Amino acid sequence: MRFLHPDGTTVHLGYCSNVHQAEDLQGVIAQLAEYAEPVRERLGAGRLGIGLWLARPVVTELADDEAALGRLKSELRARGLETVTLNAFPYTGFHREVVKKDVYLPDWADEARLKYTLDCARVLAALLPDDVGHGSVSTLPLAWRTPWTPACAEEARHALERLTTGLAALEAWTGRRIRVGFEPEPGCVVETTTQAVRELGGLDPDRLGICLDACHLAVQFEQPGEALRRLADAGMPVVKLQASCAVEAADPADPAARAALHRLAEPRFLHQTRTAADGEVLGVDDLPDALDGGLPADGGPWRVHFHAPLHSRPEPPLRTTADQLDQVFAGLLGGASADCDHIEVETYTWSVLPEPPADLPGGIAAELAWARDRLTGLGLKEDPS
Repeated sequence: MRFLHPDGTTVHLGYCSNVHQAEDLQGVIAQLAEYAEPVRERLGAGRLGIGLWLARPVVTELADDEAALGRLKSELRARGLETVTLNAFPYTGFHREVVKKDVYLPDWADEARLKYTLDCARVLAALLPDDVGHGSVSTLPLAWRTPWTPACAEEARHALERLTTGLAALEAWTGRRIRVGFEPEPGCVVETTTQAVRELGGLDPDRLGICLDACHLAVQFEQPGEALRRLADAGMPVVKLQASCAVEAADPADPAARAALHRLAEPRFLHQTRTAADGEVLGVDDLPDALDGGLPADGGPWRVHFHAPLHSRPEPPLRTTADQLDQVFAGLLGGASADCDHIEVETYTWSVLPEPPADLPGGIAAELAWARDRLTGLGLKEDPS
């Protein structure tokens, strides 16, 4: 879906396809018919954005085979879908039985990460609608924090220089600008916007910036207004917003809250958990660690990196950080100018909810409707086409 900001900027809203299990081109095309087109129809929208996650084998095929790329573009167009952003954080195997920390491999000290990201940029430049001049690709915040040596940091810095050069060459060749956004995440080398400024400052803002995940921001107990000002003051653009909510337990000592949290402690994805007391953020790498005593239960609320559906509440007495997401929307789009034009609803956890939905397209459509209402409430006008 497209919206017009009062300053004239076209703002794109879509959802991320990493919620779907498909790691070959046939599977990617099938999910467009099975899920994305029905979501568009449920919304009554003439056009729906889909932020594609394309596993390494799919990107390789698309980058090497012009006919395959044309087929995907034709399928998107035929189903009323458009792609202006790719999620290039997971490399492959995102729906294995156990993913956990493997999602951070390869990292930015590995040549494979650079090659994959540039291939994603090439594919996206070809998939962009004819009337769209730029796209975005989101990626991991360098690496998981361990092991990360000075030598790794140096390799990553060289890789980012080559990434910038490669993106500039792609724009010169295609006329399409692709920007890459690094996504701060709890437990990684870059967890917070403060670390983003320190570790990623000085990069070319025309090519590289931040992918701001609102769930991650909330888990780290960052205040949205302060975080956005910090990035703006450092000249670091938010090239993409991942509209997402974390799960919060206001009283983690409450037996009902602990029982509900136990039902979220599933084996596939990593659910980093944080609490804040006396101005200090304490954390563990996974929810079971917190439940086993790794975090104090009497010092303040727990926030869990579990992407909760935007439009609904989790099992009581748990709640979500939707109010934080509202503040992010307002900070980026509620002012005189649009400070981000790519928004991706990224709830990839539907399949690991205690009660997975029988109607996934209906759930995704409800999330997008929730986000649409927030945007129009800020004065943006929906493009009905």
